[in-house]
Amino acid sequence: MSSLKFYYDLMSQPSRALFIIFRLSGMQFEDCVVALRNGEHLTDEFKLNINRFQRVPCINDNGYKLAESVAILRYLSAKGEIPEILYPKYFVKQARVDEFLEWHHISLRITCAMYFRTIWLDPLLTGRSPTEDKIEKLRMHMERNLDIIEEVWLAKSEFLTGATLTVADIFAACEIEQTRMADYDVRIKYPKIRAWLKRVRHSCNPHYDAAHAFVYKISGTGPQAKL
Repeated sequence: MSSLKFYYDLMSQPSRALFIIFRLSGMQFEDCVVALRNGEHLTDEFKLNINRFQRVPCINDNGYKLAESVAILRYLSAKGEIPEILYPKYFVKQARVDEFLEWHHISLRITCAMYFRTIWLDPLLTGRSPTEDKIEKLRMHMERNLDIIEEVWLAKSEFLTGATLTVADIFAACEIEQTRMADYDVRIKYPKIRAWLKRVRHSCNPHYDAAHAFVYKISGTGPQAKL
């Protein structure tokens, strides 16, 4: 049994990203699935023994507890668990990946997550639907960042930070895929993103489809679904 315990829920976008990265890296870890829908992360036991912030993903590496997906990524990379092709060690290439990860967290992630939460999750939990005006405002905020992915990050390369897949692509793809469940099909308006998502999926499979099985099921749009 591996000394690394990985706490996650595949309903969580960063959980899916780390799941795919760990699988691609051939890492050995103990699956510790946390059912967010059942509030398993909200217990006092979880807060005391697993993650003081009561979120996933998080890890326990032989007694060393760590939260936040990018911090986990960098920690395991420093330990030599993540291959350089996914997260480069050469500082110039690593800085480019880090540039995206820093941009992503306060732009693409927050706007895609808010769109998904408002359109799909909150109505499920509360029984109340958002107004059309609120939906439109959230869509516009999200699409501003999708525009940047399409026109800037994918302007001159097949992947976000260069010619090959990195963790940047995996984090971004997992975030964008989440909007499927809110009936948003990114492929319609963004041809570069559509082609890029195919490349990311192909590069990460079978782990990509395994991580997104629930997203495909809930959205009713499998990976091969046509426009």
